[in-house]
Amino acid sequence: MNKLFLLMTTILFCSTLSFVSCTSSTTNSTQKEEIKDEGILTTKVLTAEEQAKLTPDTVLEILKQGNKEFVEDNLTVRNNTERVREAALGQYPKAAIVSCLDSRVPVEDVFHRGIGDIFVARIAGNFVNEDILGSLEYACKVSGAKLIVVLGHEHCGAIKSAIDDVKLGNITAMLSKIQPAVAAAKSEYDGEKTSANPLFVDKVCTNNIKHAINEIRTKSPILKEMEDKGEIKIVGGVYHMDSGKVNFMDE
Repeated sequence: MNKLFLLMTTILFCSTLSFVSCTSSTTNSTQKEEIKDEGILTTKVLTAEEQAKLTPDTVLEILKQGNKEFVEDNLTVRNNTERVREAALGQYPKAAIVSCLDSRVPVEDVFHRGIGDIFVARIAGNFVNEDILGSLEYACKVSGAKLIVVLGHEHCGAIKSAIDDVKLGNITAMLSKIQPAVAAAKSEYDGEKTSANPLFVDKVCTNNIKHAINEIRTKSPILKEMEDKGEIKIVGGVYHMDSGKVNFMDE
């Protein structure tokens, strides 16, 4: 009798344990799925029709809001796998960004953008040359981007090297593109004019952005005409390393 009671008790305990285990497993699986769904931004890749309806000012506001989300660490995981498939046969980005090569400036993240959202041209010192101009003409005239942003940043090594007039291989020729900004800053600034002075470095950085924008307007009749017609906007911005904030020069 005692053996029978023990056997029945064991069977009942195991059955209960099995039920609890299965229920727990199902609950955990459901929770993981819910967390996954809540954390994914299921935005679609922009279509040609949607891109055509955007204005340059609207796109600028989108980038400002995206940067605000980046600064506040209010980021979302995007449905990248789906977006890769959607963008495979065409692209209709909102904007084109000319950025420095610096690894500390993750451009798409800075503006909280995903696959198919923006063109990014990166070059140390974020200056403009023939290749960058051609890329921007493609981005705007051919692919319909509404905004060009020349994005400089604090503590830029290329800017400091240009101030120090560094000579090293092909870097020498590259830095010569930044020298006009150095010369302009020297004529405007009364303090210490060296790379050790953060205020002077910032002055050169700002002048370099302005110079790049001027180069776009004077050396690309295509982009200048588009800007004059209000089809695109060309602006500058400075990325701040400590906060992640972009201060646009129209502000």
